[in-house]
Amino acid sequence: MPNLSFSLLTTVFLIVPIVVQKFGGTSVADANRILNAARRAIAAKHAGNQVVVVVSARGDKTDELIDLAAQITDNPPAREMDMLLSTGEQESVALLAMAVQTLGEPAISLTGYQIGILTDSSYRKARIKKISTDRMKKALDAGQIVIAAGFQGIDEDFNITTLGRGGSDTTATALAAVLEADVCEILTDVDGIYTTDPRMVKEARKLERISYDELLELTSLGGGKLHSRSVEFAKKYNVHLAVVSSFEQKPGTLIAPEGENDSQVVTGIAVVKNEVRVSLADIPDRPGVMSLIFSKMAHRNIPIDMVVQDIGAGGLAEVSFTVPEGDLAETLTAAEEAIKELGSGRIQHGTNLSKVSAVGAGMKAHTGVAAQMFSCLANAGVNIGMITTSEIKISVQVKREQAQAALQAIHASFGLDKPSGRQPEVGVAAKGAAVARTSTRAELERDVVARLSSMEDIVVSDVELDTAQARFTIRHLPDEVGVAAKLFSAVAEGGIMVDMIVQNVGKDGRTDLSFTIPAADVDQCLLLTREVLESWPSAQQSFDRHIAKLSVKGIGLRTHTGVGQKMFQALAAAGVNVQLISTSEIQISAVVSAENGQLAHSALMKTFGLS
Repeated sequence: MPNLSFSLLTTVFLIVPIVVQKFGGTSVADANRILNAARRAIAAKHAGNQVVVVVSARGDKTDELIDLAAQITDNPPAREMDMLLSTGEQESVALLAMAVQTLGEPAISLTGYQIGILTDSSYRKARIKKISTDRMKKALDAGQIVIAAGFQGIDEDFNITTLGRGGSDTTATALAAVLEADVCEILTDVDGIYTTDPRMVKEARKLERISYDELLELTSLGGGKLHSRSVEFAKKYNVHLAVVSSFEQKPGTLIAPEGENDSQVVTGIAVVKNEVRVSLADIPDRPGVMSLIFSKMAHRNIPIDMVVQDIGAGGLAEVSFTVPEGDLAETLTAAEEAIKELGSGRIQHGTNLSKVSAVGAGMKAHTGVAAQMFSCLANAGVNIGMITTSEIKISVQVKREQAQAALQAIHASFGLDKPSGRQPEVGVAAKGAAVARTSTRAELERDVVARLSSMEDIVVSDVELDTAQARFTIRHLPDEVGVAAKLFSAVAEGGIMVDMIVQNVGKDGRTDLSFTIPAADVDQCLLLTREVLESWPSAQQSFDRHIAKLSVKGIGLRTHTGVGQKMFQALAAAGVNVQLISTSEIQISAVVSAENGQLAHSALMKTFGLS
């Protein structure tokens, strides 16, 4: 008789890695592509993984179904639309499961209900109440490849529901999170994320790795092939994503907590070509003004991009922002309404403009990035209109005809054609540390469900308050090539880390510029800037040793026109005046007086439902 206790003690339990693969509609558009997807899934299994595949509807199937419904009724019932649209994914998963089985591997197709996704009954935008992994794990342990329908579920009355905006990328990322998968592969028609658009810069290089935050700031680069909500979701749960070609067998780009090279200060360059600028000048410098302006824009669903407000003077302020070229007429109408209610102000606008942005997590720890960027633009003869920044992004507004030259100059200046990149010629580097969060599986599943349930809301993940900064403002600088480069080179050579940089549009050959630095560096910065300003006798410098900087962070801030509106309404209701504004793809930052910092932070935390 065998020794059972010994057998139990010596049994070895192997943990098999899990890979989640997501195929978009173009990757399963026809029979050949479905068979190709099946081969990719089988290859992942033969590499020693358990495999879950999330699939979208084939090609243009969803649009075809919507068009077909429109031919029958102008007002299709929401429940029946969910029943109809869910068939697109069901078709895809069934065909892919057949393909896998034909190629000799066991597979099972599962609808959202069969996966274990329970939702409420809000058709077309259902919220997840529960997500179970039991059936998937049972199938995986039986050696099957699980083929899961993307972004659908079922309510408590067994009605089929669809989950709205976010797509199958988010479903795949959520399943990877709760299954604690090693990687979630997004297989698509591109082979990875590049340092910039290779159609514009032939030296553009495919990145082996990029951080979550960098990709979120580079949404106009390539993440167009990856839904931004899934990237933010992956960041929250430390899911490693990989953007891989579904048509070629070669490495893609891994999206992870850190980028491919810790010493590289800039990772990628993005350009938005067709923008126009609208400025509201001589408006009252008092609480509530920004709230009114943003409310007018949000009412017309105008997607505002760069927003710049410099420090006011003489009781008056000026705010400028860029919008897509096609929205200019609506924006001017909204601006006129705002000016009329304010009782004062002038409207100006500029056309034929572009935005060029440098993004890199490394710029948080190097003082010379802005100086290098502005210097290379000066050397290329490119004048800078507006400037906005975040911790890892510097955006400049330039004339559209100079956008190509600006893009190429920045790309070359930071050596982005090479994996090692190039360090700025001025400034110093510092080191930082990352913090990881762990949780139990039960806590993870509950948190994933809670996060998914709010996907349709305006997504604000955090409101940060920084009271350790000072503000410098320099008025009446010459509005000409090289001025910003000279100023920030001097600051960088002194080893001072600049955070926010705000430059509004120039007029009459002059421009104003503000920036924030650590409060401890004020006296040193004064010495450095005074020396530079001797070149420009008309320039006037002022500073505030203690300010409060508030940063509203999240995703979809550009497309969710109501984020800025809610932010500035909350500040107005609290009686807080806004001194500076700067924006990026994932952040809106505002400077207020130091004494109003805590009050403003509490108001924003309450407004966005954060604890």
